[in-house]
Amino acid sequence: MLSGIGGQGVQLAGQVLACAAVHENRYVSMFALYEGMVRGGATQSILVFADSPIETPPIVSNTWSAIAMHEHHFSELAGKLRPEGFVLVNSDVFDSSPVCNGATVAEIPATSMAAGLGSPMCASMVMAAAYAKATGLVGLDSLIEAMKDALPTYRSQHMELNERALVAGFDSTAPTAPAWSS
Repeated sequence: MLSGIGGQGVQLAGQVLACAAVHENRYVSMFALYEGMVRGGATQSILVFADSPIETPPIVSNTWSAIAMHEHHFSELAGKLRPEGFVLVNSDVFDSSPVCNGATVAEIPATSMAAGLGSPMCASMVMAAAYAKATGLVGLDSLIEAMKDALPTYRSQHMELNERALVAGFDSTAPTAPAWSS
């Protein structure tokens, strides 16, 4: 599950992770939840990844992992994390490290990293790539190709910046919470 506020790129990050998994021959189901506000409202992207076809849309009452882009609206998601779970937090916009039902919490200053690359708007790409590396969900090459596929044509001028953000996020962490059994 990805959680944040409208305008942070939560839905784009979800699309990139989903497309990257498809590039790596995984099965994916994605659901977008958001309030009617363009900026500032709650937004979530719920992704289900599998090694075999997903027959019906699953009901997701709890989750193994999450990406937390902003502390607003995160408390509901935090309660859905399993105790053995993993959550990646954008530490730049959380006042303190969240308590997540016993799940392992890793923090990345994604907004600062993105600003250092040229724009804080690509923080979601930093987070998606750091999450992918930490979990081993997908590789960097798949993320980059998926971003190119998912980015709307009217945003193509941001492609190079988003690619740099993906590389920076991927390089910012180490594998810590494997998504797949070996």
